[in-house]
Amino acid sequence: MLHDDYENIDVKFENKVCVVTLNRPEKRNALGQEMREELRSFFTSIKDNDEVKVILLTGEGKAFSAGGDLSALKTVDAVSGRRRLQAGHDMIHSILDLEKPVIAAVNGVAAGAGVSLALACDVIIAGHSTSFIQSFIKVGLIPDLGSIYFLPRLIGRHRAMELMLTGGKISADQAQQMGVINRIVPDDSLLDEAYSLAATLAEGPAIAMGLTKRVTNKSILADINETLELEGFAQGMCFETEDFKEGVNAFFEKRKPQFK
Repeated sequence: MLHDDYENIDVKFENKVCVVTLNRPEKRNALGQEMREELRSFFTSIKDNDEVKVILLTGEGKAFSAGGDLSALKTVDAVSGRRRLQAGHDMIHSILDLEKPVIAAVNGVAAGAGVSLALACDVIIAGHSTSFIQSFIKVGLIPDLGSIYFLPRLIGRHRAMELMLTGGKISADQAQQMGVINRIVPDDSLLDEAYSLAATLAEGPAIAMGLTKRVTNKSILADINETLELEGFAQGMCFETEDFKEGVNAFFEKRKPQFK
């Protein structure tokens, strides 16, 4: 797929930095299947482009990403849900396996799978007003696309469990204090600050940076495939529950879900 053919993401090249923007602001950049596939395609294809040394990932509009597209989940079952997750896992792997630094410039809100996408990146910079929400539990699901793997390793089991079980919102300040993100910058200078870091990294040695990422990921993410496989089976079970159906219905009816 040519970069000009993407419909859900915008890709721009400048001075060995590639800026990738999630570009469905009307859906708060929800990670539908098409966007997941375009991101996977981009990160897979860019690995052989020696003119690009750093990727900067951000979201158009008021949200980095609201997570999964719930409108597409109304008729999902265990089998189709697992296939959907596997496509998402391919997207996450395409970021982790890319031997180039990926910087997430997280604007607005990152929720659910949107948090997972940010956590798969190598550096996370957030605006002052940015918030993070492990929102899966609010619709009767488990954290997916790697959140259940990344988060406990970043902030410890107990704090991660509280965030995942309550679905509570945390501010950028809280996220930085916990070690989820690298730094906080003013909202109106988020992209400039993130691009400045990307430009600095783009002056570095590409092979050494790529191998630093690869060896680091191999050393701390060695068992991620097993966790993602378990995640797929567990989420498939959740897709079959009445709680999931109630959670989705409550979301669209803008009411509090009544879980069993």
